[in-house]
Amino acid sequence: MPYLLELLLFLAPFAAYGLWRKLNPNTEPSTVLLVLAGIGVALMLAGAVWFGLSRSGPPGTTYVPAHLEGDRVEPGHAEPRR
Repeated sequence: MPYLLELLLFLAPFAAYGLWRKLNPNTEPSTVLLVLAGIGVALMLAGAVWFGLSRSGPPGTTYVPAHLEGDRVEPGHAEPRR
């Protein structure tokens, strides 16, 4: 069921564009809309790069994923390389 919701959320913008094209067959997207879409894509990419760089571990460390030690979960953490 969650996959169906994800698929619908992914397809919604394409369906909206298709509906817009069907209702307005002789018009093209305005320049303002295209510029705003380009700015949105650039902001999304910049945010993804910033998030990746700000959440990375310090140089010279290796990520150790969460694991079980006995009956408790040891959270993931960064350790110096060996």
